[in-house]
Amino acid sequence: MERLGVGIGWRPEIADAVERLDGLDWVEVVAENVCPGHLPESLLRLRERGVRVVPHGVSLGLGGADRPDAGKLAALGERAVALGAPLVTEHIAFVRTSSPVLEAGHLLPVARTRDALDVLCENVRIAQDALPVPLALENIAALLSWPGEELTEGQFLTELVERTGVRLLVDVANLHTNRVNRGEDPAAVLDGIPLEALAYVHVAGGVERDGVWHDTHAHPVPPVVLDVLAGLRDRVDPPGVLLERDDDFPPEEELAGELARIREVVTVRGAAPKDTPRPTARGRSGAAATVPEAGADPEADTAKDAEQAAEPGGTGEVGGTPETGGAPETGGTPEAAGAPEAGAVGDAARTRVALGQAALLSALVAGTPVPEGFDRRRVRVQARALAAKRASVVAKVAPELPRILGGPAPYREAFLGYARHRPMTAGYRRDALDFAEHLLIQDLPRDPAARRRLTAWWRDRSGARPPRRIVRWARALVGRAA
Repeated sequence: MERLGVGIGWRPEIADAVERLDGLDWVEVVAENVCPGHLPESLLRLRERGVRVVPHGVSLGLGGADRPDAGKLAALGERAVALGAPLVTEHIAFVRTSSPVLEAGHLLPVARTRDALDVLCENVRIAQDALPVPLALENIAALLSWPGEELTEGQFLTELVERTGVRLLVDVANLHTNRVNRGEDPAAVLDGIPLEALAYVHVAGGVERDGVWHDTHAHPVPPVVLDVLAGLRDRVDPPGVLLERDDDFPPEEELAGELARIREVVTVRGAAPKDTPRPTARGRSGAAATVPEAGADPEADTAKDAEQAAEPGGTGEVGGTPETGGAPETGGTPEAAGAPEAGAVGDAARTRVALGQAALLSALVAGTPVPEGFDRRRVRVQARALAAKRASVVAKVAPELPRILGGPAPYREAFLGYARHRPMTAGYRRDALDFAEHLLIQDLPRDPAARRRLTAWWRDRSGARPPRRIVRWARALVGRAA
C-alpha cells in the first residue's frame, strides 16, 4: 500500500475549503454518505488532481455477535472500487443487536474477552474475503468498560492482527479518550500493539466534562492529543495521518492551521523510529505471508462484483456494479498457535457475546436495568450521549422537523421525550418518520398549522396517510396501558 501523507476527513459542509487546502495528500469519506453512481463533484475534482480517497465505514459492526451483513459488505466494496481506494476502513465496535432488534446509532466497545475476540476474528475474515481491497480497523473511544475483561487493549489488538492479518487504523484521540475514561495509558497501548501493521492514523478534538472525555470531532485538536501523536511517531513513521472534523466546522484558515500542526508533529518532532519485525500470517493458499509494510504493493487480484444495499443513515441510492481488475488480494484465514480456525466459532460463543451486547444496548437505549458489573453512572452518561447524537443526526437527515416544531430547542425537547421510550431499530431515516408519526398520534404540535405541515411532511415521505384520529387515540391508549 502506498504512503498516504497528511489528509483530512471530507465532509459536504467543508468541501470547498478542503479543495483549497495547500499540500493536501488525501481525504477520507464516510462510506455510507456517498453513492458510487453519484459521487459528489468535489470528490471527483480531488481525484482528478491525484488526491487519494479512502472510504471509512461506520455501520458494519464487525464486533457484533452476528456475522457481517453481505449487503453492507457489498456496498462498502463498491464504494472502494468507485473511489479507486487503496483500502477501506471500519471500527472494532458493535452498533446493533438482532435479538432484540436495536440500533445504537453509535460505535460501542466490544468486551476484551476470548469469546468476543473469536467472534471478531471470524467476522473480520468474512469481511476480508468479501472486500476487493485491504481492510484496516480502528480502535474506538469509549465512555465505559466491560466487567470481566480477559485481555488488555494491546493483547486484544495484537492477537487480532496475528490471527487475521488485518491492518490497524490507530486513532490517537481515542487513545487519549480512553486514558481519561478508562484509565488506559496511551504509551502502554502503543508499546503493546503491532505498529508494523499500521495503515494510518486519526487525529481529532474533543472536550472534557465532569471527568468524562467526549470525543466530539467538533473541537480543535488539543495539545495532549498531539503529544500522543508524537509518541506514536517516536515509535513508527505512519503511512498516513488524517484530521477528523464532523461538526461545528471552523474557518478555513483554522483547518489549515490544524493540518500544519499535525504535519509538524509527524515530520519534525518525531524521532527516527526503529524497524520492527512484521507478524506472519497465512493467505488463501495457506502459504506463509507477512503483513504488508507501508509502501508495499499487495499482490493484485480481481475485484469482486458488488451490488449496493440501501443502508440506514446512507443515501439509499443504488449505484452500478464495479468493474473488474486491479484490486489487491485481501482474503485470508491466518492462523495463530492455539487460535480457532476460520469458521470454528461456535454458536455458544456467539450467543454469549449476543446476550452481553443486548443487555448493555437495551440499558442504553431502552431503559432496561444496567447489567451487573457496569458503572451505572457511566452507562447513564453514555445513554444521554446516544440520545443527543440521535436527535442531532435526525435533525440533519430531516432538517424540516426542527423548523416545523419551532426551532432547535422545542425540537430537541420533543425528540428526547420520544426517544426515551422508542429505541431506534432501522436507521435514522426511519427514526425521523417514526418520530413524526409519534407526534401526530399525540396530536402534536399544538399549533394546527404546524400539525398540518408535519402531516404533509410525513405523508410525502412515508407513502401512506397518517393514521386517522380514532386510530391515534387507540394507539395512545395502548401506549399508556403498556
